Amino acid sequence: MDKIRVLLAEDELALAHIVRESLEESGFEVTLCANGEQALQKYRAQKPDILALDVMMPKMDGFEVARHIRETDKITPIIFLTARSQPKDVVAGFESGANDYLKKPFSVEELIVRIKVLLSTNRLLERPKTINEDYQISNLLFSSNKNTLQQGINTWQLTARESDILKMLCKHKHEVITRKALLTTVWGDDSFFNARSLDVFITRLRRQLDADPNIQIINIRGVGYKLVW
Repeated sequence: MDKIRVLLAEDELALAHIVRESLEESGFEVTLCANGEQALQKYRAQKPDILALDVMMPKMDGFEVARHIRETDKITPIIFLTARSQPKDVVAGFESGANDYLKKPFSVEELIVRIKVLLSTNRLLERPKTINEDYQISNLLFSSNKNTLQQGINTWQLTARESDILKMLCKHKHEVITRKALLTTVWGDDSFFNARSLDVFITRLRRQLDADPNIQIINIRGVGYKLVW
C-alpha cells in the first residue's frame, strides 16, 4: 500500500523535526511547512491524505488555513496541534473545519493513533467492507457509509465525525441518547474538551438538517439529545 502522506505545519523547528522523524520512522511520508502560507501552498500542490496544523503560525494561522481548505475540500482530515486549550479555542478550531484537536505537549504515538483513526474513518486505510446503512430522515436520505445527506438531486457531504454522531442519533430516533454515550462511542471518552467538541458538531448537524424543517435535534438539558421528525 502507498505511504500515507502527512502535511505537517509547525513553526517550532525542534518539535517539527522530532515529529517528522517519528512519523517517517512509522512509515508515513511527511511534508514539513514552517508557516501557514506555505502549508496552504503545499496542500494545493500535493493534496496530502491528512494535515496536522499548528494553530499559532506566522503569515497565516492554522484556523485560517483550515477555513481556506474547507471552502473546496470537506473530506481531507485536519488535526490541530496547539497549546491553546481554552474552550473558546477548541470551539474555534472545530468551527474552522478541524476533525481533531491535540493539546501540546503530546506524544507522537498519540498523534499516530489519531491519524490512523481519522484516515480509517475516511476510508484511506484498508478496512473490512461494511453493510450499507442508509437512513431515511423525513425527506432526507442519510448514507452513513458515504457520509452524505441527499434531498432529491442535491447531495452534500458530512465529515466523518458528523456522520458518526448522526448515525447514533438515527439508530435511537425519537429516543434520548445521553451525551456520555455519544462521547464514549464517537470520541472514546467523555472529557471536557470532547464534550465541547460534541456541542460544536451538534450545531453543525442542525445546520445540515435545516434543509427539512420537520427535522430537529432536541437538547434534553443535562441528559443528551433526541432526533425527531
